Amino acid sequence: MTLLPTLRLASAVIVVIFAASAQAQIESPKSYPSTPIRLIVGFTPGGGTDVIARLLGQKMAEEFGQPVVVENKVGAGGIISMEFVAKSKPDGYTLVMAPSSVITVNPIMYRKLPYSSTGDFVPISTAATFPLFLVINASAPIHSMKELVGYIKANPSKANYGGSSGLFQLVLELFKLTTGTRVEFIPYKGGNSEAMRNVMAGNILMSVSDATPVIPALKTGKVRALATTAAARLASLPDIPTMRESGFSDLEFQGWFGLFAPAGTPLPVVRRLEQEMKRALNLPDVRQRLGALHLTPGGNTSEEFAARIATELARWAAIAKAAKIEPAN
Repeated sequence: MTLLPTLRLASAVIVVIFAASAQAQIESPKSYPSTPIRLIVGFTPGGGTDVIARLLGQKMAEEFGQPVVVENKVGAGGIISMEFVAKSKPDGYTLVMAPSSVITVNPIMYRKLPYSSTGDFVPISTAATFPLFLVINASAPIHSMKELVGYIKANPSKANYGGSSGLFQLVLELFKLTTGTRVEFIPYKGGNSEAMRNVMAGNILMSVSDATPVIPALKTGKVRALATTAAARLASLPDIPTMRESGFSDLEFQGWFGLFAPAGTPLPVVRRLEQEMKRALNLPDVRQRLGALHLTPGGNTSEEFAARIATELARWAAIAKAAKIEPAN
C-alpha cells in the first residue's frame, strides 16, 4: 500500500538547493589535492562509519598522492562533526563521512540543529548501503512477518519494541502505520546494542537494527530475523526473506554512508572526489571488505545522491507526522 504522498515539490526544491551548492564556485583548482585532506567522522574509531572512512581514505590517499587523515569528532550522534564541516572552508580539504541518519533523520527528530542538511553541504557520493533486520526473541511462536502481525493483534500487552530514537524508530513506526497495529516503543540509551540484549533476554518482543548487533545475536540462537529491508536476499544471509517477499513492500529500505563537502565547494573538486569514490568502490579488495560487513558498495553521482536524500527527507517527515512524533528540543 502507499502510505503517504511523495511530496515531490519538496524533493525538487531540495535537489535544486544541492545543485546550487555544487555550482556555487566553478573555478578549476590548479592541482587538487595539493595538501592533505581531513576526513571527519562523527563516531568512535572502529564503528561502521569510521571503518568505511579509513578504508576509502586509504584508497583516496594512494590515488591522490596526498594523505587523507581521518579525524574522529565524536558527540551528539554525529551532530558535532556535521557542524564542524558545515563551518569549514569549502575548498575540498575538509570532508565528512556520514551515515544517512545525520542527514535525513536528524532534521525530522530535532527541532533545532546547528547545521542544515540541505543548505550546508554538497553530497559527493554514497560510500555504501545497508539493510535493516526485524528480529524477535527466538522463543516467541512467530516465524514470519504475517505471523508477527497476527501475534501483535492477539497479544497487545506483549507488543513492544526497543532501540534508539531516530531511523530505527521511524522504520518501526512505518511498520505500525502499514499494519494498523499498536506497539509500544521502549527507548534505550545504549541504542540498538542494548535493545538487542533485551530481545535476547526476552524483555522485549522485537527490534529493528543494522547488521552490527544482529549478526552476533543470531549466532547465539536467542533471536530470529523475520525479514530484511533489502531489495533482495543477502548472499551472506540467504535464509532471511525480504520485506517485499513477506508482503510488506512499504518497508523496503536501505540506509547508507556517504561523503559530503561543505556547501560552496568548487564543482571541479566535487567531480574529482565523485570520480575517485567510484574508482575506489570498484576495487576488488574494497568490495570484498564491504561485503564482509554486509554492506553494498555505493558510487553514485552527486546529483543522484542529492535526489536520494530529497526523497528520504520527504518520506521520513511524512512518517513522523503520521506517527505524531514530536521533534526533540
